[in-house]
Amino acid sequence: MNTIRSVCVYCGSSPGRDETYAKAGHLLGRSIARSGLRLIYGGGTKGIMGAVADGALKAGGKVTGIIPRFLINREATENALDKLDELVITDNMHERKHRMFEKSDAFVALPGGIGTVEEIVEIMTWGQLGHHRKPIVFANIKGFWDPMLSLLDHMSAEGFIHTAQRVKPLVVDDPEAIVAAIMVAGSSVDAPTEGVQSVIDKM
Repeated sequence: MNTIRSVCVYCGSSPGRDETYAKAGHLLGRSIARSGLRLIYGGGTKGIMGAVADGALKAGGKVTGIIPRFLINREATENALDKLDELVITDNMHERKHRMFEKSDAFVALPGGIGTVEEIVEIMTWGQLGHHRKPIVFANIKGFWDPMLSLLDHMSAEGFIHTAQRVKPLVVDDPEAIVAAIMVAGSSVDAPTEGVQSVIDKM
């Protein structure tokens, strides 16, 4: 039985230098909505974040934005936030990440900056420690994540990733193929995907 009901998307709050990134975000948001899944994301209404939300909303999808109070005027506008199906305002970044994890059944990293890297790496870390088995996807738009994937291979080859079998992120180049890949991965998971809250709270 497939356990995927919602997809968390990590991505940049700015558009980047290549318009392909924002277009990919819009396509992914639309694909999530058309598949009947809820989009969970960082609540920003600008950059790639805004493109993902816009794609989902225009396709009639359900969107949950989770944003720290101090970032509302930096990454979003209150008027745009009113269009979201659900808005969760947190006190800090730490709470935001936990709420995103709790509400999500799968994770996708679109192009982004340090924050995006930090978020997807933390999810991979929790997976490596055995706290969840939720699908993880690198949306490798125009090879954006190639350096990151090479680094992961290098760390594994050098003996620093000892439980790599617990973390096997999917790498998908086509934004419109991501949801299908997630659904296949979700249907093949034979153990609970929920995190161990008592352990996560200590992290």
